[in-house]
Amino acid sequence: MSDVTVKVVRWLVVLAIPVFLVLSASRLLISDWYPRFEYAKPDFPLDRYGFTQQERTNLALVNIHFLQRPEPPDVAIQMLAELRLPGTDSPLFKPNELSHMVDVKRLTDALWRVWALAGVIVAAGEITLLARRATRWEGYQALYAGGLLTAACVGILVAFVLLSWQAFFIAFHDVFFPPGTWTFEYTDSLIRLFPDRFWSDAGTMLTVGPLLAGLLVAAAGYLLKRRTS
Repeated sequence: MSDVTVKVVRWLVVLAIPVFLVLSASRLLISDWYPRFEYAKPDFPLDRYGFTQQERTNLALVNIHFLQRPEPPDVAIQMLAELRLPGTDSPLFKPNELSHMVDVKRLTDALWRVWALAGVIVAAGEITLLARRATRWEGYQALYAGGLLTAACVGILVAFVLLSWQAFFIAFHDVFFPPGTWTFEYTDSLIRLFPDRFWSDAGTMLTVGPLLAGLLVAAAGYLLKRRTS
């Protein structure tokens, strides 16, 4: 393998590691445990319009399962359209809320494809570099640099979140969703099920988790590099 090929593989791994770690944290949050964990907190704000915490948990889990469905968003959305406000025959979600959830699933479906690609790049790149003694140091260096890059990028996000969570939340939605499609009334079910506290706690986990993971990967790469020096 030529020196140029080794450098290309190493840098592909370095750049893929932050993507893989951040999206891995995202995948962990979009699962059943997070709503159960969040709504079980004794200090989690109650819904002022009447949802019990158990109702919130049950309905939130349906939303999580919607995002996990293999069908296209326009087909899978039917499972949310069939939901009703507890104790009534009224739809749980308004048309604009359903439209936003379709957009959310389109985004998450695309992100999971990026996550899988990043994982393949990291795994294949590391196997390629570590398979030969001559390039093993490059494989360890890729882990070290990728971990540091993750920590640096996420560290900037942590600072942004700590300085202004609302600004971060708005900027994120403005980047990924059309203007005006992701704002709702406080009485709308999406806000009642997923209030600001739900997202601010998720933001903390999505930054602190990859930050720590990046530092661990960097530490592993550094120690392995030293062993080969």
